[in-house]
Amino acid sequence: MRIFRSIDIAGSGLTANRLWMDTISGNLANVNTTRTPEGGPYVRRVPVFQERLMEVTGGQDDRLSKGWFGLRSASGVRVSDIGTDANPPRLAYQPDHPDANEEGYVAYPNVNVVREMADMMVATRAYEANLTVVEAAKAVWNNALDIMR
Repeated sequence: MRIFRSIDIAGSGLTANRLWMDTISGNLANVNTTRTPEGGPYVRRVPVFQERLMEVTGGQDDRLSKGWFGLRSASGVRVSDIGTDANPPRLAYQPDHPDANEEGYVAYPNVNVVREMADMMVATRAYEANLTVVEAAKAVWNNALDIMR
């Protein structure tokens, strides 16, 4: 229904930002994981965001929802994939570590705690912004209902 479109769009942002926070939490939890089932150190995970498009159906609202350039209209965001960071692992000289190579270096995950904390702040602010949109839309609809009473 078109009247709840703003809530639906903001809801998709809330879901995407929650998944981003979960990904950041996983990265931080594995910051010192030097051995994984795949072999080697943990590799930083990164969500890939994509615009969620709505297919236009024929009918009365067709001219309103087509947008400027075609038959699709933006209707939020979605996470299309959880990718991996291509940066190499960080090496630390620890010859006594069980995962040290023949030269005495241990490969640690390519997770940078400062970057993860900055991403966490961005994801938190984006989540709060989407929540504000939902609350504002709710207030608008409540005011509209009050007017009709």
